[in-house]
This record gives sequence, structure tokens and C-alpha cells, in this order.
Amino acid sequence: MAVPKRKHSNARTGSRRAHDGKTAKQISYCPNCGQAVPSHVVCPNCGMYRNMKVIEVNEK
Repeated sequence: MAVPKRKHSNARTGSRRAHDGKTAKQISYCPNCGQAVPSHVVCPNCGMYRNMKVIEVNEK
């Protein structure tokens, strides 16, 4: 098996991992009620998804 001859420095390791950070979720707004909702998710406030009523939401 191939074995590294020298240790990679911390700077070299860190620069390789520079693009591995987490990204924030994409937030869109429900066209029906205007609440912020993650993309591709049924709105928990009104139950709409892509302008269709998908689930019934109980009013509290």
C-alpha cells in the first residue's frame, strides 16, 4: 500500500477542507399565507404545497 512519506501541514489540510462547511437551508415564503418555509416542504401554517392544498391544518 502507498504510505505518505511526510505529514501534511495544518494549513494544507485546512485549505483542502475550506469548501466542506455547512450551508444554510434555503428559505422561501408561502405564496398563500406568507410564512417562511424551507424549500420543497409543505407549509405547516396553511397546508399548501405548490399552490395545492395537501394537508388539513387544525386551527388552535
